[in-house]
Amino acid sequence: MVEGALDETQASGLGDDFIGNWVEGDSSFLFFSAPSTDSVTSLLGRVMGHRLTDEFHFTYAQWQGGGLRPLRIPPFLIVPPWVRETEKTEEIRILLDPGVVFGNGLHPTTRHCLEALVRAREKSPLGRVLDLGTGTGILALGAAALGAKNVHALDLNPLCVRTARRNVQLNGFEEKIRVTEGRAEDAFSLVSDLTLANIHHEVALGFLEGRSFRAGERIVISGQMRSQVRDLEGRLRGGGFRVLEEWDHEMTWYTVLAEKRQVGPRQEIQ
Repeated sequence: MVEGALDETQASGLGDDFIGNWVEGDSSFLFFSAPSTDSVTSLLGRVMGHRLTDEFHFTYAQWQGGGLRPLRIPPFLIVPPWVRETEKTEEIRILLDPGVVFGNGLHPTTRHCLEALVRAREKSPLGRVLDLGTGTGILALGAAALGAKNVHALDLNPLCVRTARRNVQLNGFEEKIRVTEGRAEDAFSLVSDLTLANIHHEVALGFLEGRSFRAGERIVISGQMRSQVRDLEGRLRGGGFRVLEEWDHEMTWYTVLAEKRQVGPRQEIQ
């Protein structure tokens, strides 16, 4: 871990073992496939105002919490690209290389978002989908596989953007999914029929307060704790939404699917 935010240019030239740079606030997490202390020391000798503060060693499975084998989240079968699958099934197959980015399908919020996507598709076509905080791109891939007209996937982290773009290519969805770098606030004016928001509470709240929703537009909000989701549900109902379905994992992680109603004059989130 390096104190100070390193941009893409500064973090270049770190050798073949360099995987990527995760910037979090004023810190940079540099990932390597092998010990690379000399490379980091050389980098910090060239870049002023940064210093190495800590060093960690994990196996890939430990970092990802698993995710090295095919994972079934009906109707999806999520398969790492390095695993050879010979069994033919009717499941929707998604190739996913998470790299060092979170979003391999093991976390309950990711699973529930995929289940919410399926539920939304059962009610009506997904249409145009906006995926906020796309991470590995797993939800965008799920939406595209379920027949979304197009998907705009957005993430603030450049490493997430690169990872998601690779997964889009692995699945052949380049014509359907667009991945860009940016904040949820940058998406206020983007047109969508369904928004996926597996993001922090404050970011979700800011998006709700800034977005003008159309009647019939749907949203999936996840990554919320119990008190947070109750707050968001209250705001959704106050803004003319109806909650269609709710998922929870051990009453800790909550996911909500909601739809904007047409009730009299146009209403917005307050």
